[in-house]
Amino acid sequence: MRDYYDILNVDKNANDNDIKKAYRKVAMKYHPDKNPGDKASEEKFKEAAEAYSVLSDQEKKNRYDQMGHQQYQQFGSQGQGFSGGINVEDIFNSVFGGGGSFSDIFGGGDIFGNRGSRQRNSSRGNDLKITITLSLEEIFEGTTKTIKIKRWEKSSEQPVKCSKCNGSGEVRYVQKSFLGQVVNVQPCSSCSGVGYSGGRIQKTAEIKINVPFGVGEGNFMTLEGEGDKSITGNHNGNLIVYFKEKNHDLFTRSSNDIYIDCFLSYVDAVLGTDIKVPTLSGFVKMKVPGGISNGQLLRLKNKGINELNRHRSGDQYVRMNIIIPSKINNKTKSILEDLRLNLDSETEFKKINNE
Repeated sequence: MRDYYDILNVDKNANDNDIKKAYRKVAMKYHPDKNPGDKASEEKFKEAAEAYSVLSDQEKKNRYDQMGHQQYQQFGSQGQGFSGGINVEDIFNSVFGGGGSFSDIFGGGDIFGNRGSRQRNSSRGNDLKITITLSLEEIFEGTTKTIKIKRWEKSSEQPVKCSKCNGSGEVRYVQKSFLGQVVNVQPCSSCSGVGYSGGRIQKTAEIKINVPFGVGEGNFMTLEGEGDKSITGNHNGNLIVYFKEKNHDLFTRSSNDIYIDCFLSYVDAVLGTDIKVPTLSGFVKMKVPGGISNGQLLRLKNKGINELNRHRSGDQYVRMNIIIPSKINNKTKSILEDLRLNLDSETEFKKINNE
């Protein structure tokens, strides 16, 4: 698939309104109802919806800009429930305000060429969302979490079809706009979009979540069928689990790399030394070369976070901070005076480099 900006023909500085206008233009041009039987147009229509779903969401857009098109798609297409999956109809509805088809806006068949009005699948349970917080150690190793959620489940009571929406779960209002006659679809207020009344009860469910190593802020996974249960069929909703990373007391994470500060005595900085560095997998011995500079970074290869769904790891970087004692005794002062006489201590000035 082409770059999302190319699909919508916008540049990276386009604002939300520009992106929306660009999607409307492409969607109108390649809508399957306008191009019946044309598979190429149908694919372009779906591409536009995918591009819009990412570029219209600031968080996804930032990730896409950082990772680039190829890496973003590879990440999103990996297994274990991680996906940026989209519903083409929902995106079309959100922009045009119709029911996903030209029949709702201009009259005609639905988005996939079927004639007549398309109805919402009211028998499907609603999706639920939850956020869980993970420590850096849990992210490094992967973990299993058991959570409790409240969800709707089918009861022994027989559900009754809603008289206002006739079981569709939605009501439609015809409005006039510059596009012509537009049908605005909204969830039925009488049954809260369920399509039925009764036949369900809210219960607390306990669910086990297997969290793979390498997840991060902004990642999510979908547990199919663990959302609200359907009261009229087997189409249960999903549970979407978002991850939040807890701040660590010692380590700082940047992508898959780990950073830590080390404070060295002046003598160790000059002469060099061996130190034991804490990492997420335990202590590691590291050699500090003599004459190291203040602020210099030393790397521990592959001691960072394992990359999600990849056989690659980040690195750990140790930043050296040289401790200059504020108070010294007479003996230490005498040693330093002798050291100054034996070293080239000429003062030097250089231009500050801000690049």
